Amino acid sequence: MMRAVLVSVSAALFLPSFASGQVTDALPVSASPATSSRDRDQEYAALARDVDALEREFGLIKRVVKLVSPAVVHIEASLLPRYRGMLEIEEAGSGVIFQFGNDHYVLTNRHVIRHSSEEYIRIHLADGRVLRPQRIWSDKETDVAVMLVRAPNLVPARFGDSDALEIGDFVLAVGSPFGLSQSVTRGIVSAKGRHNLDLGDGELEYQNFIQTDAAINPGNSGGPLVNLRGEVVGLNTAIASASGGNEGIGFSIPINIVSRVARQLVENNEVARGYLGVKLDGKFDEQQAKALGLSQLVGTRITVVEPQSPAEKAALRVNDVILQYNGVRIERDRHLIGLVKLTEVGERVPLVVYREGKPMLVTVEIGDMRQYTTPRE
Repeated sequence: MMRAVLVSVSAALFLPSFASGQVTDALPVSASPATSSRDRDQEYAALARDVDALEREFGLIKRVVKLVSPAVVHIEASLLPRYRGMLEIEEAGSGVIFQFGNDHYVLTNRHVIRHSSEEYIRIHLADGRVLRPQRIWSDKETDVAVMLVRAPNLVPARFGDSDALEIGDFVLAVGSPFGLSQSVTRGIVSAKGRHNLDLGDGELEYQNFIQTDAAINPGNSGGPLVNLRGEVVGLNTAIASASGGNEGIGFSIPINIVSRVARQLVENNEVARGYLGVKLDGKFDEQQAKALGLSQLVGTRITVVEPQSPAEKAALRVNDVILQYNGVRIERDRHLIGLVKLTEVGERVPLVVYREGKPMLVTVEIGDMRQYTTPRE
């Protein structure tokens, strides 16, 4: 299990100061031999042409930042009185404004505001205004929080399709690392479907992260991960770090998951979890895999198919080994459980199942866990 760090920040940032006008231990600047004035003019002209071409390319990033920045907020969450003296000082993080119906909301991570409440939270807009949320909803299993905000001229972000992301796509992370609001870093999508991260408190149970090398630091929690179309594709949440700072491995919750959770919280005050209706072998090992005819340990084995469940309706059987779920290779039982729980109720999902010596394709319609009296997976 990978050890990761949630990226809200609860400490002040201290910057070094310098004596006025004095720099010590400066290194001498070396220069190449002087060339003629004409040669230098030609070099400057050639350089200008190259820079013009480069700026046309990087101008795209500037346009993305201008579009997205007004929707990004800095969040300060003071502790509720009952937590004071027990925990660190106030939490700080980031958020992004979105519109749902006729109202505006701020998306962020639950861990940024979990020890606070409406009256103790300050939301700093990009234009300098400070708001307090009217209402808060949150879901600890996905670490998503939603805050209702009301003010004139709020600028909502546009959501993209996180399922369409590919490894290598360029992305930007926007937020407030160490309290430095409206900071922008860039990188690529390094991987998708990351899970099994050790996030310390263990509350973020269902994991399906986008991994990026865009610099993410404490204070970036809840800020958006943005594609080059100016669309939010993820909510920055955690980093893998030995030092507590950025080391090039950051994790974002896909916006498709965030958006679905947020809308259900606002509409229903709860989140519907996907349900398959099987019990799985938590001790499935290489010896058992070979006994079933597999060449190596892959997937997870079904031990029970619940009556009247989506699994039974899809004709899944005991001893079936689920190798893939919706195109994702299954590594272990908890991996499958998390993917099912994060799937929208009613979605038809293809499974690759190993049965009687060969793989086969099965399609299952995911049910609503609330409708079953003994839900498992």
